[in-house]
Amino acid sequence: MPSKPSETLHRYEDITRKTVSEADSSVRPSRAQEQAAREGFRALDSDEAALRDRVVRALAESGPPLAHVTIEITRDLVSLRGQVDSGATLRTLEDTVAGIETIHNEVVIAARPRRTQP
Repeated sequence: MPSKPSETLHRYEDITRKTVSEADSSVRPSRAQEQAAREGFRALDSDEAALRDRVVRALAESGPPLAHVTIEITRDLVSLRGQVDSGATLRTLEDTVAGIETIHNEVVIAARPRRTQP
């Protein structure tokens, strides 16, 4: 805690020195860990990891490239977000994950740029 009421701590090291009893035992998070925390990273438990692996494997075996589709797992809920290039790819994606109980499919078909007449 700050020693003076008006003192403001700005650096991680200052905060640690004032608040952690054994400052030498603390480890500063890496930049990647800080970024993951800001983005809301949440580690998957073993059931969630197994479900994610099952979805990733099924999508990889389905054929069409899904580089712009992200998968998020929360308990038994699978959320798919992103874009595909055609309606056929979207139907294939939906058919591939049809056996999974709870799916939020937020995948859309990307708009193609219009050609201009010369």
